Parts: sequence; C-alpha cells; structure tokens
Amino acid sequence: MMVEQFPLKTKRVVFGHLMVCSGCCCGAVGRGKPEVPVDWLKQEWRRLGLLKKIQLSISRCLGPCDLPNVVRIAGLGSDVWLGSIRDFVQYGDLVAWASKNRAAGVLLPLPETFDPLPMNPFLTPRAALDPGGQGK
Repeated sequence: MMVEQFPLKTKRVVFGHLMVCSGCCCGAVGRGKPEVPVDWLKQEWRRLGLLKKIQLSISRCLGPCDLPNVVRIAGLGSDVWLGSIRDFVQYGDLVAWASKNRAAGVLLPLPETFDPLPMNPFLTPRAALDPGGQGK
C-alpha cells in the first residue's frame, strides 16, 4: 500500500479531503459573489459523521480568485479543483456525494452536475517555460 512509504503516521487517516474556499472573494455576498454556506457545511459534516473519513477544511483563500467559490477535493492519487459553485444545491450535492463516499469507503466520481466546473489552477510545463508567460 502506498501509505506505508511515508515515515510519519497520523492517527486520523482519511480517504478524501474537501477544501472549501471562503476567503476574500469566495462567499463575498456584499461584492456580488454567491454565498458559501460554511456553517451549514460544518453542521452537515458533523451530523453525517463524515469527518473521520472525508476531512472538511474551510480555507480563507484557495485561489484563483477570478472563479469564486472554489472547492478542492484531494485523495490518494487524485486532486480535483472546481470553480464557480453558485447554488446552495451544489453544496448539498457535495454533501450527498461525500456521504456516498463514506458508505463506499473510497472516493467516487463526482455527480454529473459538476462536469462543467473542473479547472486546473496550475501552469502546464510548456506554459511555465513560455517567456510570453500567459500560462495557457
């Protein structure tokens, strides 16, 4: 198993980690951005007993800020970034998805409703070497 390659051990081993941005732009309703239901997410995570299997972190800023309401989902060998989550129902879909993952014991594919939202916030190797530097 891949985890055994690491010299440090933790008592809380999870198979997934959902990071939700709630920083300068994400959830800034006063600036015209969609709300991030932080308190509701925390309550649902606790109510459904998800923390021991899928960690939930509310971050001040995950970036990139031009796509508000960013979510990052990480697991062993996977890293998915979503941007522009606009509706409360989408956060509900994330909670329902996390609950299914808990029952299955693995990270499952995201529901199709998230198909238009994945993004890559990192430069590709070619773009990083481009002296014109647009990062595309």
